Amino acid sequence: MFNKNIKLVIAGSIIAYAVYQFVEGEIGNGIFLLLLSSIFIFLYFRNEIILLAFLRMRKQDLAGTQNWLRKIKNPEGALTPKQQGYYNYLHGIIFSQTNLTQAEKYFKKALKLGLTMDYDVAMAKLSLAGIAMQKRRKREATMLLKEAKKLDKNNMLTEQIRMMQQQMKKL
Repeated sequence: MFNKNIKLVIAGSIIAYAVYQFVEGEIGNGIFLLLLSSIFIFLYFRNEIILLAFLRMRKQDLAGTQNWLRKIKNPEGALTPKQQGYYNYLHGIIFSQTNLTQAEKYFKKALKLGLTMDYDVAMAKLSLAGIAMQKRRKREATMLLKEAKKLDKNNMLTEQIRMMQQQMKKL
């Protein structure tokens, strides 16, 4: 895994060499080099380790997800702010199984850094509402549930939100 700035330097160098190839008349080499540089540009915006961690998460392999996330030694230096948000989001999901206080910290940090998809923001707020409910903070849980319901445009979390609202009535 390269630092985010090194990825841009490599992409820039490859693009410069591609332009040189175009000037020399080697059109095929130039096109190939431009395609090669697009890989590094893509990996600048979508970190490869986070993508692999999401693949592990999709298979419900929390240990594998955590192993991939451990490979990122310095998240502030290696990731863009949105990627740091997803880094913390994945940690929040992992720790929500074992340590709620730690999970709450990660979810709040993920929301502060920003998540790209509304569904992910809704899921983080729903998880925070669940944690707040377990810690007997009903007002905070109600507010987070309302925000999660507003963000859930595809109604993918409707059942979980309804179930959590019923549980809150029992508090």
